[in-house]
Amino acid sequence: MKKHLSVLFLLLSCLVVLSACSIGSQDEVSKDKTYKVGIDVTYPPFEYKDGDTYKGIDIDLIKAIAKDQGFKIKFEAMDFSGIIPALQANQLDVAIAGMSITPERKKVVTFSDPYFKAGLILVVKKDENKIKSVDDLKGKKVAVKKGTTGAKYATDNADKLGITVTQFNDSPAMFQEVKNGNAAALIEDYPVISYANKQQNLGLKLVGDRLNGDNYGIAVLKGENEELMKKINKGLANLKENGEYDKIVDTYLK
Repeated sequence: MKKHLSVLFLLLSCLVVLSACSIGSQDEVSKDKTYKVGIDVTYPPFEYKDGDTYKGIDIDLIKAIAKDQGFKIKFEAMDFSGIIPALQANQLDVAIAGMSITPERKKVVTFSDPYFKAGLILVVKKDENKIKSVDDLKGKKVAVKKGTTGAKYATDNADKLGITVTQFNDSPAMFQEVKNGNAAALIEDYPVISYANKQQNLGLKLVGDRLNGDNYGIAVLKGENEELMKKINKGLANLKENGEYDKIVDTYLK
């Protein structure tokens, strides 16, 4: 009986050692892995392409977080509407794309702590003086970008506001629709359209109050990459504490 117990104890000890080795190996693989980060480069000042280089608040921020926490990243540019499906298909590990934290998205992804307070705003042609708020849109066409909170706001409130919603794959096409007079207005995140209008002289203007108070978050697929998300939140907190976060934002918005 003692011999059997000794053998059993030896087997259990081996299992514990093997388990510990396995956990250690998994940790090493995690450190060596390059995480694929989904971005939408038609979204300045958060993400855009300058020649062959990706720039913007989101780009600099996730790079700084990765450096602070010691993990590697590779950017994967795509249409905004395809980012969450790509996470679901395991084609991406992380997403940072000026993505608003919403209850609907939280059913599918896990968000980081908020990293930017945005909000939707109504935008019209520069010489448009009759439209001052969403209450003036009845019977008119409104342009939005597919997959955004602006698109959701417009479609959710289409009947109430009496508007027709036209959706576009990218921001430049949406801007042009309003500038050409084919749509009366567009709905976009405040910092994005404010930056674009100043930088590119779009011939547009922002009107009325912000329509909501969205916060942006970094996302991973719900139930996946939980340890990575802990690192992202830790890195974000460190950057805010040491002043690096403010330097990044001020580079693009001041």
